[in-house]
Amino acid sequence: MRYCINCCIHLLPNDLHRQCFRCRGPDHNNQKCPVCRGESKIPLYSDSKQMKWLAVLEVRTEHCESWNGFFCLRKGKLCSLMFGLIIMTLVMVSYILTGAKHGLLLIPSPFHYGAFASNPSLMDNESLSDMKDHYQPSKMNISYVKDYSSIKLITDTITSKIEFITRQRPDLEELRKQEPHMFSVIPNKFLPNSKNPCWYEEYQGNTTTDPYATNSYALYSKRFRIIFDYLRKVFWNHLYHYKDKHYRLRCLPHFYIIGQPKCGTTDLYDRLRLHPEVRFSAIKEPHWWTRKRFGIIRLRDGFHDRYPVEDYLDLFDIAAHQIQSVLQSEAGREHGKTNNIIIGEASASTMWDNNAWIFFYDNSTEGEPPFLIQDFIHAFHPNAKLIIMLRDPVERLYSDYLYFASANKSVEDFHEKVVESLQLFESCVLEYSLRACVYNNTLNNAMPVRLQVGLYVVYLLDWLTVFNKDQILVLRLEDHASNMRYTMHKVFQFLDLGPLSEKQEALITKSPASNTRRPEDRSLGPMLPTTKAILRDFYRPFNTKLAQVLFDDAFLWKRT
Repeated sequence: MRYCINCCIHLLPNDLHRQCFRCRGPDHNNQKCPVCRGESKIPLYSDSKQMKWLAVLEVRTEHCESWNGFFCLRKGKLCSLMFGLIIMTLVMVSYILTGAKHGLLLIPSPFHYGAFASNPSLMDNESLSDMKDHYQPSKMNISYVKDYSSIKLITDTITSKIEFITRQRPDLEELRKQEPHMFSVIPNKFLPNSKNPCWYEEYQGNTTTDPYATNSYALYSKRFRIIFDYLRKVFWNHLYHYKDKHYRLRCLPHFYIIGQPKCGTTDLYDRLRLHPEVRFSAIKEPHWWTRKRFGIIRLRDGFHDRYPVEDYLDLFDIAAHQIQSVLQSEAGREHGKTNNIIIGEASASTMWDNNAWIFFYDNSTEGEPPFLIQDFIHAFHPNAKLIIMLRDPVERLYSDYLYFASANKSVEDFHEKVVESLQLFESCVLEYSLRACVYNNTLNNAMPVRLQVGLYVVYLLDWLTVFNKDQILVLRLEDHASNMRYTMHKVFQFLDLGPLSEKQEALITKSPASNTRRPEDRSLGPMLPTTKAILRDFYRPFNTKLAQVLFDDAFLWKRT
C-alpha cells in the first residue's frame, strides 16, 4: 500500500494520483485548485474499498506544509476516536440518570428502601389516579426475596404501635351545629306505615317549574340526565294534593351497602335489586355522605359546589313514587297497610372514606376526626341496616391496584408500591394514633396503594360506637362466591324480605358474577410470593381483632 507523502492520499493501483494538484509542481495555483478551495473531497481508501467507522473518514487536501503525511493520518484517526468516546460517554450518562429514576439499573441503589423524603406533589391532595407514572422495576434487577427481612422490620414496628381505642361519640347538638341545613330538611319523625324513613314535604313550584333544574348530579354527569328527564315527565303526577297545596314524598334509604371496594359489592347490588321488594337509588354509588356533600368529585380536582341534601333525596324519587302509590291506594288508606318496599343505597365508600373531614371540621387535639359519616346517618335514621362485604385484604389490595392503575402494571410495580406505602404508614403511626393515620387525608393520598381500606376492623369498631351489632351484617366474598344461594338468603333474612318463587330465586342466584377482573389484567398473574408474605404480616393483627369482634375465625383468612 503506497501513500503520497505530501497529501496523505492512497496511491491506487491504476495510478489515479494525478488527481493530487499539490504534486504537480511549482505551477500549482491555490486559487484555481478546487481541493484548496474546499470544492472537492478525496476519501481515504484501503485495498480499493472505502473505509467507514462511525462515518466515512474524509481528509481534505489542504495546505499543511507544516504537517507531514504520517501525522495527518494520525490526526484523522484521533478525531474519530475522540468523537466516539464522547458519544459513548453521553449514552452512559443518560443510562445512569434514567435508570436510577425508573429502577432499570443492573445494580440496585443502596438508598432504594431507605428513608425517603416527602413528595410535595403527592402530599398536595393528590388522589390515587395521579400515581400512575410511578417507576416500574425490572424482574431481574431486584431480589424481592431479600427484601422480606428488611420490610419485616417495618411491619413489626407497625404491629407494635397498634392500639384499638374506642372513640368518643359526639352528641346530637354538636352534629346540628355542623350541618344545620341538613337537619332543617330531614325531620325527626317519619311516616309510620313505611319501612323507610319517609315524610311529606310541601312543594312550592308549579306545573312549569323544573324540580331538578339545580340538581348537581344532573348538571355534572351526562349519564344521569336520562334518569332526570324521565323524573321531570312524571313528577307532577306523583304529587299529593291537599287543601290547595302540593306535597311530594321524600325518603331516605332503609339499608346501606357500605363497603368495601373490590369486595363484591357490585355483584351483591346487582342481585339484590332483582328482588321485587327492593329499590335502589337512581345511581348505584352516589357517594353523597362521603364526598358529594362536601363538593368533592375527585380530590385532585379540588372542591366544587357542595351537593345539598335535596339533591341526594332526588335520587330516591322513583322509589318514593312507587311507595306513594301503595300508600295512597284505597286498600292502603283503609287498612293502614304497611308498604313492603325498602330502599337501599350502595356506595362502597361509606364505610371507610372520611378524608374530607379535615377541610370542614375543626381538628381534634389528637389529629382524629371529631365527626364521622356514621354519626350523621345514625342521627337521621338510628334504625338503619348496614351490609358489609369483605374479602381477604391482601387479595383486595391487589385487585384494587389492577383496577385503578392505568399504565406499567406488573407484579414488580405492585411490590414497589406496597413497600412505599408501608414506609409511609410506619412514619405516621410512629407519631400519631392508629385512627388518626387511617383517616389521614394527606397520608391516604400519598400512598401509591390503598393499604388503609383493608383495615376493616378499625372502621367496623367505629361504626359499632353508634349502631348496634344486630344492625350490621358482615359477609365474606369468598363465601358469596362458593355458595351464593346461602349468602343471598342471609341478606334476605337480615332485611326481612318476603319469600321468592323458585323462578325469582333462580334468577337472583344463578346470574353471572358482576365486575370481574378485566381480561387484560388476567395475564399479569398473582402477586409475588414475597409481596403476599409482607402483606400477610401487615394485615394479620387487624384480621385477628376482626375475627374476635365477629366471633368468626373465617375472617382470619388463613386458607386463602
